[in-house]
Amino acid sequence: MTQFIISTPDYAPMVGLVQLNRPKELNALNLELMGQLRDALQEMDANDAIRCIIVTGNERAFAAGADIKQMAGKNAIDMLKIDQFSTWDAIRRIKKPIIAAVSGFALGGGCELCMLCDMIVASDTAKFGQPEINIGVMPGAGGTQRLTRTVGKANAMEMVLTGKFIDAQRAYEMGMVNRIVPVELYLEEAVKLATDIAQRSPLAVQAAKESVLKAFETPLQEGLAFERKNFYMLFATEDQKEGMSAFVEKRKANFKGK
Repeated sequence: MTQFIISTPDYAPMVGLVQLNRPKELNALNLELMGQLRDALQEMDANDAIRCIIVTGNERAFAAGADIKQMAGKNAIDMLKIDQFSTWDAIRRIKKPIIAAVSGFALGGGCELCMLCDMIVASDTAKFGQPEINIGVMPGAGGTQRLTRTVGKANAMEMVLTGKFIDAQRAYEMGMVNRIVPVELYLEEAVKLATDIAQRSPLAVQAAKESVLKAFETPLQEGLAFERKNFYMLFATEDQKEGMSAFVEKRKANFKGK
């Protein structure tokens, strides 16, 4: 059974939209949903017509966590064999930018999925949290790592060790969220941001995303060398020639991803 909806907004043809669709379960992330999400994102990544991707839920919940019923009876060896986080690793390797459009609850795995994306547009009703500590475990899909790199040690410690939620304003203040808009506008605002990005050179966007993510994983000098390599590489593209010619000629560039 498909547990999400794939679409392309009529007014944003270069934007791919994936909507999690388990409303009765508040979009809890079970193995099937994550596998289908991975497949959908990989298909969009391979589709030249799509240049930016949005992942969203509904007004009540982006995703209220992992599906605890699937894990409750498992032991350590069961979890090791399931290897559920290989799906998350595959999503991390998506080359195109991914925007999380978040309304309502983004908790546990839902909060981790937001941070696996590249940007977050939140409604003013959004709630973020890592409440795993309340059921005797801890975050396992990046909640202690990406969260700490995003909001700092003290904030991450408080969220992870108390399990308490934060609202959209606090998430914005801590650097988790790009912008906050009224609930009726959060998806529209995400599409606007995605459209803005989609108008740029796809090759430059992907190289820039790769380079920014590298900053989280490498020492400064290694990151600078990686950035420089990508910068030089883009001078082999037609988009670089078009972009610089358009600038000199004072016209809008027509990027083709070549």
